[in-house]
Amino acid sequence: MSSVKQVQVTFDCASPERVARFWCEVLGYVAPPPPEGFGSWDEYHASLPPEQRDTWFAASDPTGAGPRFYFQRVPEGKTAKNRVHIDVRAGTGLVGAERLAVLEAECARLVALGAVHLKTLYADDENESCINMQDIEGNEFCLD
Repeated sequence: MSSVKQVQVTFDCASPERVARFWCEVLGYVAPPPPEGFGSWDEYHASLPPEQRDTWFAASDPTGAGPRFYFQRVPEGKTAKNRVHIDVRAGTGLVGAERLAVLEAECARLVALGAVHLKTLYADDENESCINMQDIEGNEFCLD
């Protein structure tokens, strides 16, 4: 039997630091400290040639329980629906109107950060409510 491995979720994007900081706000994650010898990320980026600035960034769960998110700059833009997406479990354990109210409040918070509300899927006989959204670069995710 193989051992459990740690998982990192990697995002291809145009602006790694911007997208990483968005996800830090969404999940309560933290950004890494600047590289050794630099007082800030801005100071570090200023030391690099322009083409080497903002090529990667990361966001980590400060408790160590969740996966690390890694953001890497790629030249091409997003062109199709994600095959894998993040479910942000904002309504875990809640049902009905109480769940929907929590999801809508979290949706409003994330829209203020630059996310896009795509569609609210309301509860039916089989499923509880969830909200489909996009992050600041168009990557789909759900509030669940």
